[in-house]
Amino acid sequence: MKKFAIAAAFWAATAPAFAGGMEDPVVEAPVIAADAASSANEAATVMAIMTIAILWAALD
Repeated sequence: MKKFAIAAAFWAATAPAFAGGMEDPVVEAPVIAADAASSANEAATVMAIMTIAILWAALD
């Protein structure tokens, strides 16, 4: 019984050491969010301002 208790103690002490296995750890690359500047919004804003300016000039 004493040998069984010693064996169980050694098994309990060494089990966490092999819990992850012998494989290399997998490290994933971090996700980096980039600001996607859209020129379509700028073009729409410029076109809207030009349209308002043309209508304002035509109605004046």
